[in-house]
Formats: sequence, C-alpha cells, structure tokens
Amino acid sequence: MPTTPTLADVIGVLEAAYPPALAESWDSVGLVAGDPTDEVRRVVVAVDATAAVVDEALASGAQLLLVHHPLLLRGVDTVGAHTSKGALLHRLIRGGCALYSAHTNADRADPGVSDALAAALGLAGTRPLVPIPDTVTDKWVVMVPTTDTDRVREALFAAGAGELGDYRECSWTVTGAGQFRPLAGANPALGAVGDLESVTEDRVEVIAPRSARSRVLAALRAAHPYEEPAFDVFETADFPGRRGLGRIGELPHAETLREFTARVAAALPRTEWGVRAAGDPDRVVRTVAVCGGSGDSLLDTVGRLGADVYVTADLRHHPADEHLRTGGPALVDVAHWASEQPWCAQAKGVLDDRFAGVAGWDVRVTELRTDPWTLSCH
Repeated sequence: MPTTPTLADVIGVLEAAYPPALAESWDSVGLVAGDPTDEVRRVVVAVDATAAVVDEALASGAQLLLVHHPLLLRGVDTVGAHTSKGALLHRLIRGGCALYSAHTNADRADPGVSDALAAALGLAGTRPLVPIPDTVTDKWVVMVPTTDTDRVREALFAAGAGELGDYRECSWTVTGAGQFRPLAGANPALGAVGDLESVTEDRVEVIAPRSARSRVLAALRAAHPYEEPAFDVFETADFPGRRGLGRIGELPHAETLREFTARVAAALPRTEWGVRAAGDPDRVVRTVAVCGGSGDSLLDTVGRLGADVYVTADLRHHPADEHLRTGGPALVDVAHWASEQPWCAQAKGVLDDRFAGVAGWDVRVTELRTDPWTLSCH
C-alpha cells in the first residue's frame, strides 16, 4: 500500500499539472496556509474558499482545501481573525486544513479550466485561443579554447543548458581559428598585451531556458579561461503549444444557437445568473470557442479564429454590443462560477490518478454553489 503523501507531495502533483510559472504576473497562486510536512488523505475541491466551503472542509476532516480563486488575491496587511478572510484562515489553520489555490496557472494549463468547460459542452479537437510556447529558450554560442571545451560545456550543462525534451547534455561543437589582440589594461590568459594571438577554439552551441539566462551567464564566466569570453545569445522563435487561454473546438454536429444555448444550460450547474445568448436564435453553429471565467478580452480573438459562437462569463453590455455590430460570433454568457466549476472534477482526477491507492484517500468536489448571485426575477 502506498505511503500517505505529505502536503508537499500533493503540491508537487498539482504544480506538475498546473505549473505556477504559467500564472499571470498579477496573480497569487500556490500554498496559502498549511505545513508542507503534514500528511494529507482527505481533500475538498471548490472554486471559492467561502465560509460555507470552509465549514464543509472542516466537517469532513479534510487536510487540504484546493480552490481555483485565490483567497488573498489583493495585497493585505493583516490576516487577523477580525477580518473576513483572516477569520477563514484562522479556522482552517486551527482545524489542520491547508489552503492551496490554482488560478491563472490552471487557466493556461493543458488540460486546464477551459478544457474542462469544453469537455462539458461536448467539444472535440480543441486547441488554445491564445496559445503560449511550450518552451521559451535561448541559443548560446560560446567560443572557447579546445583545451577548456569540456570544462566550459559541463558548467553550461550544470547551469541548466543543453536540455531538449527527454534528452540532456545536448550540444554541437565545431573547431576553428580564433584571434585577438590584448590592449593596454588587459590581463590575457593567453598571449601578451599588444601582440596578435591566434588560438584553436571550439564553437560550442547549446540551448537553455530563457529563465536561466543569468545562471548560465554566471557559469560561463566562472568556467571560461578568458578574461573576456566571446559568446552570443540568440532568442529562439516561440512556437505555440497546447497551453494557453481559452479553447476552440467543434460540436459533434451543427445546431442552432437556440439548441446550443440549451446544451450549455444543461451541461453547467444551475445559477440565478442563468445562461443567456446574443445573436440570431436560428443561427447555425458548429465551431465553438470557450473561456472559463471572465472572457470579454478575447472577443476579437474568437472572431479572427472563425468561431460561430463564444461561451464565457461576465460579458459586459458595450463590448458585447460592439462585438455583434462588427459581425462577430454569437455569444453565450454564463455565470463566472458555473464556467469554472467543471475544473473541480478535473483537479480531483489529477490527484486521484496519483494517490487513489493510498489508504483512506478521499477527494470530494463540493456540491455547494459559491456563485454570489442568489435571486433573479423575470
């Protein structure tokens, strides 16, 4: 029987699925409260850490509350129990329940929030609306005397260079002739001030994550024998990958906007906000764009990609009106919470896939509706 995972083990699985590096710069994701060394067997998953959700997590004996929306998204100068959010944190800590959020990193992941929404609507062949590169890399070209090539290359590898997919220590080398003339004030490792020096050198090429640039540069300078190493750094082209905001895909068969709106209403949990559509009810739709959460910033994008209809939340009057006036796709507006609630089952699956064999392991998706709207009149 597998040993009981620690909170750190669970976080490792979550961050492999929803890498924190994918989060927007303004976002706040990750562990909010909890001891990484504590054991975790019971988890509750929700979109929001509301008081009712915290009640449920504590009543169920959960050791982790996993949420989509950060409790502390904006800067705070107190988490005292006299504040609403501070009170929730105090209750969680006293109850031995950690709090962890996966927000815009889950929005951009593959699969992520919009994949869960697309699957709920029955879309196939999905791809991101705004793809981001799988890797962002530099290409380093370093000139080094052949006597020191191995040492410099190993230093570059140790700093994170030379990784290509499932391969490590990747490089390309060609030998040529280098020359230089040290000037007054130089302290050359080879040659003398004022003399033209010729050296047999290797041209070593490696790739490295752009995020490792300062680390690779420091390693290069420390290992290279020259006072002034000769090197180039090129930013490689960024090719779109499977990760990114939103998704666009195809329905199994074409249907009218009226029929499709009913499909959305049946697929998502009911809210007082409801499901509303903008466009000709008899318009035929097949290609569908979706974005979990607030998505009116992508209205121009879905038009360029040829979507027939766009499903998202929090659409505002003027952007929606202007979008339709310019011939954009039909719109289906749903409650913010409803558009993201399918992610909870996805996150449960991520954890169950890794820990389901642990004795007493239990992940539950809350059935509580954390949508703030409680009443509608028609």
